[in-house]
Amino acid sequence: MKKTTTGYLIIASAIVWGPVLILCAIVLRGTPYMESINWIVLGGAVFHLLFIWAPLGKQFRAKKEENSKIEESNSENN
Repeated sequence: MKKTTTGYLIIASAIVWGPVLILCAIVLRGTPYMESINWIVLGGAVFHLLFIWAPLGKQFRAKKEENSKIEESNSENN
């Protein structure tokens, strides 16, 4: 089976959000500190967007450009 960067990024996403949600549950346990939860979730969201989805979007764009070049060369050959 071929291993792809996409698969690794999805696993990394789960690794990031798992601890974020666990920390939220720990902070919420018996306390009404909503501001603390907001900072944890915000930090996780920023990390997730910058380090997971930005590279994934870049990879999707590169793949799309590669596919369009292949289609152009195929249409020129026909």
